[in-house]
Amino acid sequence: MKTVKRWLTWLTDPSYWLLKIGGVVFLTLLTLGITYQAVSYLRLRDDPRNQAFWQWAVGDPALRDDLVTVQRSRCPGAPFILPADGFVGLLYEDPRGPYSSRSPHQGIDIFSNTEPGITPVYAAYDGYITREDGWRSALIMRIPEDPQDPERQIWLYYTHMADQSGYSFIVDAFPPGTQELFVKQGTLLGYTGNYNGNSPRGVWVHLHFSIVKDDGHGRYTNELQFENTLDPSPYLGMAVNYRCEQVTIGCTEAPLCP
Repeated sequence: MKTVKRWLTWLTDPSYWLLKIGGVVFLTLLTLGITYQAVSYLRLRDDPRNQAFWQWAVGDPALRDDLVTVQRSRCPGAPFILPADGFVGLLYEDPRGPYSSRSPHQGIDIFSNTEPGITPVYAAYDGYITREDGWRSALIMRIPEDPQDPERQIWLYYTHMADQSGYSFIVDAFPPGTQELFVKQGTLLGYTGNYNGNSPRGVWVHLHFSIVKDDGHGRYTNELQFENTLDPSPYLGMAVNYRCEQVTIGCTEAPLCP
């Protein structure tokens, strides 16, 4: 009790008033931040999709096979094909690490049950392929008429198609500097890899696939910003949005979640 009184007396003393107020505000914000992170962790820990993610991380081939989605044809009523076989482990709008609820995943990650350079990546739709100079693992495809909204243009972004050293698995038809090369849906683009640029954080073998908005002047916007992307669910005919409750991914008649 005496300790509390001494602390209150010190706090109400006008000496170093601004410093004391600043300290109290800082501690309050710190406490709120820690509480928020703890609540988020507990919520994600109880997510049944984390169990599937853990099964994939364990690396048991039998467990992994059960999680792999193979969908080479279009789902009924959907315009796109799934661009690669694999475990759709990180979903659109996914807040799980390395992402967060404030900065969620901008596309989907399709993890391969193979070594780098083995699992094929296909064009999800008809479009015009560009590979910028210096792009080791990525391609972007321009679709002049969005099949969900023909009044606008969209772009499809495919990346991580290289090994950790940067050796590219993109097929020779698309060398660096390729601009506006037309390909049909189902065209082989390359193979999945585990390239992660200069980041020290390693990644599993996978394809990152996202739908990127046009800037209104015929160029793609920055894919790293979530607001520049679109939910792939209605395009694939699959519930690949994190708000959906499905643990396994496949064709569905209602890909959009409430």
